[in-house]
Amino acid sequence: MTIHHTHPFAEPGRDAGRQLRGRLAAGVTLWAAHGSRRPAGLTVSSLLVANGEPPRVLALLDPLSELLDALTEAGVAAVSVLGGQHRRLAEVFGGTAPAPGGQFRAAEFAETEWGPVPADASVWAGVRLERTAETGWSTLTTCVLEHLVVEGDGEPLVHYRGRYPRLG
Repeated sequence: MTIHHTHPFAEPGRDAGRQLRGRLAAGVTLWAAHGSRRPAGLTVSSLLVANGEPPRVLALLDPLSELLDALTEAGVAAVSVLGGQHRRLAEVFGGTAPAPGGQFRAAEFAETEWGPVPADASVWAGVRLERTAETGWSTLTTCVLEHLVVEGDGEPLVHYRGRYPRLG
């Protein structure tokens, strides 16, 4: 785990892609998959849902992440849409807050056939890996949406300029 000592969007003139991406508010998801050693998870805001039959979920994942290794190995993952109450969880899985005992001890998780899901997640999806492709410094990951749970609406957790601002 890496705890960043600098703000990734603070300096003008830094990486132009990060500067632009940081100014596009995005919902925060938590991707989790079971690897052979242990479950792995990562917060992901670079995500797109493509309608079709079946629908697909595309995400840009860190090619060096344990999550991508676990997803590739397991072939499936659970994608949870995080709410306002999950701010600390997002920081833990984003590598910006410490996680004594491991990331999955930061909250209670329910096991699913796709991977662990925060027990209080009101929206989550089960996805199956279809293909990956190196894209810039990321891995474009295309998954088939196999299962969706929607149990109410809440305040979404939004990522903007390296922070999780409150809406409203």
